[in-house]
Amino acid sequence: MRVLLAGGGSGGSAAPVIAVGEALQRQRDDVEILYVGTTAGPEAALARLAGFRYVGIRSGRLRRFATWRNLIDPALVGLGFAQAIRLVRQFKPDVAFGAGGFATVPPLLAARVLGVPVAVHQQDVLPSLANRMVVPFASRVTVALAETCVRPRWADARVVGNPVRASIYEGSAERALTTFGLMPGLPSLLVTGGGTGALRLNQIAVEAVGAIIDRCQVIHLTGVGRAVTPQNHPRYRQYEFLTREMPDALALADVVVTRAGMSSLSEIAALYKAAIVVPMPATHQEANAAVFRKRRAGIVLDEPTLTPGRLADEVRSLLGDPGRRQSLGDAAAMLLPPTAADALAEELCELAASG
Repeated sequence: MRVLLAGGGSGGSAAPVIAVGEALQRQRDDVEILYVGTTAGPEAALARLAGFRYVGIRSGRLRRFATWRNLIDPALVGLGFAQAIRLVRQFKPDVAFGAGGFATVPPLLAARVLGVPVAVHQQDVLPSLANRMVVPFASRVTVALAETCVRPRWADARVVGNPVRASIYEGSAERALTTFGLMPGLPSLLVTGGGTGALRLNQIAVEAVGAIIDRCQVIHLTGVGRAVTPQNHPRYRQYEFLTREMPDALALADVVVTRAGMSSLSEIAALYKAAIVVPMPATHQEANAAVFRKRRAGIVLDEPTLTPGRLADEVRSLLGDPGRRQSLGDAAAMLLPPTAADALAEELCELAASG
């Protein structure tokens, strides 16, 4: 069975797609996978780490705001579509799958034009512009959370949770101590702004670290190009982006400060971790965070009113309360069950057989 996987531009849109590819490989011995993403996105490293053949194509971003780049990007989308048509003809997939991100549009539309059945997964609560464009052509539609199904076009979607890469479950706290040069016996805080990071959250986090570093050690992922002046302390580590080491960083963490991208939230939930969630203001992340707040699956703080002191207080409170950490982790795991990748792999096998 040949499967075309599509998506990228950020690690968040690529992670669930890779998770489904891994589940297909576990379920079947005859799967051949081609991952189609962008020419410069972080998904290339993640796909190759999973052992998938990877091809990058051009694709303009799909923006909902005015910018001069909107004059150029439609041409890039058209170029990406032409490249995708050629790839689909060469690869001859039995099914195509994507989970959002602007890089999904050319490959999935090319697959559908050439008669390949398409499946689409919506991981955020609010449907992405890319998925809204592709869903009318999809044979199967799934969502991570039931809150998405209140929208008319998504009312019949199957709720499956959100896929998590197999490597996330294989992290080692002991290995992390060695990799990051940290100390055993101390609580650990992981701060991550997602694949593209968030400058304001990074600045708040660095200032907060000064008030909590006496009680813990910190791994801080700023995102590519979003590095800030680090804390000069032997228990503070700053990186732009982690790939192979990320599961170990998560395994070590007692508390995670995170944006509200669904891939990040899903990986945290899969490991029953306590999270402080700071959604990116005025974005789809606020809807994701609202569900976590409603289900008591994370502590949600709003960035516009967030201060380093408030963040430090919340971290200290969680580090000193193991019962609360466990309660948050349990609620997150119930909200996003670990069966999503296998369920979606089964959907793709059924779709390929029927197509």
